[in-house]
Amino acid sequence: MIVGACAAQAADRPEITFADGRIFPESVTSTKDGTLYFGSLGHDSVYRAAPASAKAETWIRPKSHGLQQVLGVFADEASGTLWVCASATGGRGGAPFVGETALKAFSLGDASFRASYPFPANGVCNDIATAPDGTVYATDTTGARVLRLKKGANALDVWASDQTLLATADGIVLLADGAVYVNSVGQGTLLRIPVNRDGTAGPIAKLDTSKPLTRPDGMRSVGGQTLLLVEAEGRLDEITVNGNRADVTILKDGLPWPTAVTVAGGMAYVTESGLAYMNDPKLRGQDPGPFRAVGIPYKPSR
Repeated sequence: MIVGACAAQAADRPEITFADGRIFPESVTSTKDGTLYFGSLGHDSVYRAAPASAKAETWIRPKSHGLQQVLGVFADEASGTLWVCASATGGRGGAPFVGETALKAFSLGDASFRASYPFPANGVCNDIATAPDGTVYATDTTGARVLRLKKGANALDVWASDQTLLATADGIVLLADGAVYVNSVGQGTLLRIPVNRDGTAGPIAKLDTSKPLTRPDGMRSVGGQTLLLVEAEGRLDEITVNGNRADVTILKDGLPWPTAVTVAGGMAYVTESGLAYMNDPKLRGQDPGPFRAVGIPYKPSR
């Protein structure tokens, strides 16, 4: 009992700060022991906060193994893999791509590099989810598609694509019904994609949310039909899916530009990304100040 209490206390940190400046943490994931991993868009790297630490340190070095524009990170404990999204730059208006968009695999144990899986025709690898059978899914924000890596496969395939419904695809999770859920950051929508018996994608359905979503971003499953989602406007939501309806409960408002959430111990950790200092021409180049992930006490309601 004492060991369990200590583990819970180590995981329940009110906030996590970073060892460096200009991190711009875009994504966060966690393991059961309370370790948190952050994708750093500012340094093209991955940061790690150990279970007993309230400070995240560099864990995968900047730009190593082709890392650039690091967005999504996802800890798959079943395979001992940290999945990382890296994206090419350029491509707009006919400009050539620089680098390669790829889903990259690293060891959760020692950060050693395992493999890189290029996106066909590049795009933007945004976020990642894994299924119990070992299938990995990743969203492509500019390509309006979801890519899939079957267990044991050596290449990604385009699993679902829709230039309207999946435009600006961002966060992704799987729930107990076996379906893949994706949000569109630009359209403020939440979508369900069933997985057919043969593994192919079923028809995409737009869910009816009980309140409008504004720039939905990262999300994580926390129950059979429940997920947590952050809205860039400053909210942390708990969403319960029932058929084609999604009931939205606001857990916290007023968060500064949140982009991702994960649950560790009794906390929901939300990244304060500071992306306005990268995206807003009036703020670009100014000092964004220190970054942090704030811990919000959380117990799933369902």
